[in-house]
Amino acid sequence: MRASLIQLSVSDAEPAAERRARAAALVRAQQGADLVVLPELWPLGGFAYDAWSDGAEPLDGPTADVMSAAAKAAGVWLHAGSIVERDPDGPVYNTSLVFSPSGELVHTYRKIHRFGFDSGEAIAMGAGQEIVTAATDFGTLGLATCYDLRFPELFRALLDAGAQLLVIPAAWPERRREHWTLLARARAVEEQAYVLACNTAGTHGGVEQAGHSLVVDPWGKVLAEAGMGEQVLTVEFDPAEVARAREEFPVLRDRLLGIPAPVQR
Repeated sequence: MRASLIQLSVSDAEPAAERRARAAALVRAQQGADLVVLPELWPLGGFAYDAWSDGAEPLDGPTADVMSAAAKAAGVWLHAGSIVERDPDGPVYNTSLVFSPSGELVHTYRKIHRFGFDSGEAIAMGAGQEIVTAATDFGTLGLATCYDLRFPELFRALLDAGAQLLVIPAAWPERRREHWTLLARARAVEEQAYVLACNTAGTHGGVEQAGHSLVVDPWGKVLAEAGMGEQVLTVEFDPAEVARAREEFPVLRDRLLGIPAPVQR
């Protein structure tokens, strides 16, 4: 399969409407890819806290509209990164959107672990409650977002739910870039799964972004890694390598802790 990670540059100076149009053009240009991935909170900026309340949008809002059309035009599965979702009956959420090649919004994921240590996202947004996977033509995606990467128990739950490719949009800062690449590789090795980690470039909310989006195979090998600036990282790989790795090195068979209880019938 072919995956394209769009490491979009996000700045406070570019209006959200202009960035939506630019991102949609980049998605449309990925015809021939099977999966396209965008970063976390790219319409407003992952650290642009002051913009979140006014810029929050529903699941059928402007970002979903342009991403649906772009996915359909390119004929790709599109993980459109995440938006600030306005829930009319609750708080705002950091919510990922997954579109089918027909442009249908087929899955959403509300970020479970909120970053900020009693500030920023941790107090401004609600926490998701559901583990989400997405069945596609090329395997099952496990959905996580940015700070989630630091919590291995989430990825074990995604593994148990059948995930073979772990897709992680992010707005990860440059000052902790080594953690970003280290944790992406660790999650790939632990779950014997592909990791597709798509970060933002640029600076927003006064925080320089790390870039360095990367694709890691089930053995922990980095297949491709971006630099700091905006770019499209495209890589081809065989999803069947997940099953081969798990068979050749069956470490997951030896799990003793945290194994799901058998279903009582």
